[in-house]
This record gives sequence, structure tokens and C-alpha cells, in this order.
Amino acid sequence: MTETPEHGTVRHFSQANPFGPGCDSVPALLRRLAASIEALGPVEIQDVVIESETTEHGPWWSGTVYFHLPEDS
Repeated sequence: MTETPEHGTVRHFSQANPFGPGCDSVPALLRRLAASIEALGPVEIQDVVIESETTEHGPWWSGTVYFHLPEDS
């Protein structure tokens, strides 16, 4: 693991399951987030935050990934 710089850029993206039936699937959200992280290439993940919002279909899960690119340090 590399050292985190004292100051620098922290990038992020957020994703959610599609709204409606199935929006309560945590495994589907984790697969979606993992595919997006892999598509970024070599990055250092700083944090992943998972949260839900209550809807008529149950909890609607979403996640935000905070990361650093190699050129950010």
C-alpha cells in the first residue's frame, strides 16, 4: 500500500442499483461497483461507502467509491 499524500486529489464516483424491483440487492450493487473499479485500472481505493434509501420496493442501495489515480500523488 502506498502512503496517502497530505494534500491531493481524491476522486469519487457513485452508483446505485436500478430503481424498482431488485433495487434491494446488495450483491448486485457490489458486482456493479467492482466492475467499475476494475475498469478504472490501477487505482488506490481510499474508501467505499454503502447506503440505502427506503422505497416502496424496499431498500434502494447505492455506493460511493473514493480513490486516487497513480498520477494524483
